[in-house]
Amino acid sequence: MKGGVGKTAATVNLAYLAAASGLKTLVWDIDPQGSSSFYLNVEAVTKNESKKLLTDEMNIKDAVQDSAFENLWVIPADLSARNADLVLDDMKQSKKKLKSLLGGLKQFDMVILDCPPGISLLHENVFNAVDWVLMPNIPTTLSIRSYETVENYFKENGFDAGKIKCFFSMVDHRKNLHHEVMQQFYKDKIFFKNYIPYLSDVEKMGTHQQPVFEFANSSYAAQCYRDLWAEIKKTCL
Repeated sequence: MKGGVGKTAATVNLAYLAAASGLKTLVWDIDPQGSSSFYLNVEAVTKNESKKLLTDEMNIKDAVQDSAFENLWVIPADLSARNADLVLDDMKQSKKKLKSLLGGLKQFDMVILDCPPGISLLHENVFNAVDWVLMPNIPTTLSIRSYETVENYFKENGFDAGKIKCFFSMVDHRKNLHHEVMQQFYKDKIFFKNYIPYLSDVEKMGTHQQPVFEFANSSYAAQCYRDLWAEIKKTCL
């Protein structure tokens, strides 16, 4: 639901770790901002590529591009992704289109979708298609409220709320509110124990156009993502 919570940083860094562990990993960027495409230094080569994938004007396998990293590929986004809801609304089986497209990507061990914020027809497609919905949340009232909104949406619309896995992101240890919110949700065993603090090395990903491990491999940020990935593997894989 909420933007600016670290979705793209998590996508890129967790995908990098998955690839480094030997999994053939694909990042599919479906956010019109194209931030994960930017971080991984990959651009769409066909005009309106994101839209053409949904309309079957382009085979999804033709959209897959190599990244600079072993075992890691990318389907980049472009601005035509902003029309995804309109395109999906015009077609039959519109809530299962992404699931159908993902069926053509069986050569990968893992596909990570980098989604725009919100709940729309595109997100219903995601909820239908994926095994897990990984939600970063800043430990503040509005961010937690967005988590609760998604959880209620799942329950009210027949989606399996057990797919939702959450972790805290952009945690600021100087703020008492962050500590209080985290303790509340840890007590209910809703969130992963590992979290991502607010760190400058994560922000520098945009400057370097690389995962944090490529330019700050021994940093605290890199270790936090490694710890989170280890917990995700244990729980979800």
